[in-house]
Amino acid sequence: MRRLLFLNGIKAFEAAARTGSFASAGSELNVSAAAISRMVHLLEDRLGVALFERKANRLVTTQAGRAYQSGLTPIFDALASLTAQVTASASARVLTVGVGPTFAMKWMIPHLAEFRKAEPDIEVRITTGGMAVPFADDWSCGIQLGDGQWPGLAAEPLFAADLMPVCTARLAGSLKRPADLKGPSLIRVAHSPDDWPSWLKAAGVPRLTARGPEFQFYGQALQAASDGLGIAMGIRPYIDDDLAAGRLVAPFGLSVPKGMRWYLVYRGFHAEQRDFAAFRRWIIRAAAEPAARRKGARNA
Repeated sequence: MRRLLFLNGIKAFEAAARTGSFASAGSELNVSAAAISRMVHLLEDRLGVALFERKANRLVTTQAGRAYQSGLTPIFDALASLTAQVTASASARVLTVGVGPTFAMKWMIPHLAEFRKAEPDIEVRITTGGMAVPFADDWSCGIQLGDGQWPGLAAEPLFAADLMPVCTARLAGSLKRPADLKGPSLIRVAHSPDDWPSWLKAAGVPRLTARGPEFQFYGQALQAASDGLGIAMGIRPYIDDDLAAGRLVAPFGLSVPKGMRWYLVYRGFHAEQRDFAAFRRWIIRAAAEPAARRKGARNA
């Protein structure tokens, strides 16, 4: 027989361990902090194991408490997702995808029509994501740039994040070699200060310093390059469609790995869900297709 000890106490402990306080756990579970404390005490008594060290102004989980919470949280996440699936209308087939603003504008939105054509009954909702945003409970998946290591999440590689300078064809006409670049014309992205130094070092001009206009996101920098403001450091796959369409050109053949990749990130239990499985198959296939082939398929 399955042995389940005091589920209310388990819920109270998991919430307190995850949020770091009895008060926060009480707000989440709609009970008082004192009630959370009592339920956790009862759970500890029944388990015969101390789960918290009670300190003056904070809770600290014991080694046993940390191990227990690390196993409980994904179980509760899976239970919440399963409950949502069971109670949802059969006609409501929705996937929520967390992506950064530039990825949404430069890749995801332009390609959603392809997925819609393949799976017309599945609605994809795009929400703000990116490297600085934690993976949200209501996300079906996320697309994130990193090293592939997100604790508690599955990660599958999609795109190489290669760096390559891009600009208008008019500006490219004056650029015969990397030494022709001028610091004030090199558009920068605030959260990626190492992009230009990495590429310039690989190109053999490490003493050149990018001093051009700075923008918060890659999308803004690429738009500025399209408008002739200067040369932006492009990153794949953001630049693939622009290069294929001729909106931007790459004046040099050198591309340099950023040292990270784009990954499809999701909780493991989503892998068996029908709608997510369809989206996963589609995006992995789409990521493997050259930009020119995708452009031709859309225009056919």
